[in-house]
Amino acid sequence: MVRMQGRWKKAVWGVLAAGWVLLAAGAALAAPRIVTDMGGRKVTVPGEIRRVLITCYGGATHEVAVLGCADRIVGQPDMKRFPALVDLFPRFAKSPDAGSFDNVNVEEALKLKPHVVIASVTASKGNKQLEEAGLPVVQVLTGRADVPKLLQEFRMLGDLLGQEKRAARLVAYWERKLKLLADRTASIPQKDRKRVYYLLGDFLHTNGSAWWGEALIRTAGGINVASELGKVREVNAEQLLAWNPEVVLISPNEGRPLTKADVAGHPQLRNLRAVKEGNLHTCPIGAFWWDRPSPEAVLGFLWLAKTLYPERFLDVDLKKETRDFYAAFYGSAPADARIEGFFDPLGSRR
Repeated sequence: MVRMQGRWKKAVWGVLAAGWVLLAAGAALAAPRIVTDMGGRKVTVPGEIRRVLITCYGGATHEVAVLGCADRIVGQPDMKRFPALVDLFPRFAKSPDAGSFDNVNVEEALKLKPHVVIASVTASKGNKQLEEAGLPVVQVLTGRADVPKLLQEFRMLGDLLGQEKRAARLVAYWERKLKLLADRTASIPQKDRKRVYYLLGDFLHTNGSAWWGEALIRTAGGINVASELGKVREVNAEQLLAWNPEVVLISPNEGRPLTKADVAGHPQLRNLRAVKEGNLHTCPIGAFWWDRPSPEAVLGFLWLAKTLYPERFLDVDLKKETRDFYAAFYGSAPADARIEGFFDPLGSRR
């Protein structure tokens, strides 16, 4: 009996020791680590992140998706405004929603048991509520980025999600296309660069030096006539007529989108050079808006460059570029009819 008890004790201790080794190995693999988010904050996150809650728009979902982590998203704001994205990831149509920005539902967020929350740098109130509930919050720029900052954000999320190689591949793609754009437009004299007005939601509402009014136009080789406004958005008709842009870009993003016919028929705008010459263009919408910061915004740069200077980009097939981008980064290429729709987002409402 004594010998049996000794053998039993040894067996028990052997099992416990093996368990402790496994636990130690697991702890080493999942040891907490620190990432620096786009708000410049050092955030302690789990070593392995398998459950992601998103509490913002601004392309955060798209960034996670192109990094191959769509299946890790356990909750996010309603994605129905992005039908092409839902086509690619049908489960997004029924994602739980714990709110967005400062309007978050902490109770719902906790039910989803996320390992990390990806949130906007602008949502200080909502982010604080989530952090006080014990959830690690990693901030992204949600439309506040310039090109270098957006590439930094791709790398940061790649590090967060353990997808550094995919993030590096995305950044490398961007850098190749940015070089192409710079090389093709560098020799255009300043006097020959197209002067562009970006219209957002209202005839006299633009975006000054923000991304969609500046990075988009400048990267494509154009001149943003409203750049001098800084971040100010509103202009008056007299100022717009004085600028007399050669091209008007119409964003289909806010409220009831304005159509080309709306702009052409506006009594205060009919004398603009862009209207007279028919140079009115609606910005495309893919899985995200191409005139806003997101992984596929580089396709918007290519589209605008080809629109402004078609003779310099004859070899650029935008449909093929789009198809290849989606296959490489979203993991699936849309049907040709869907891609054609990207370039005509308002359809019959044009």
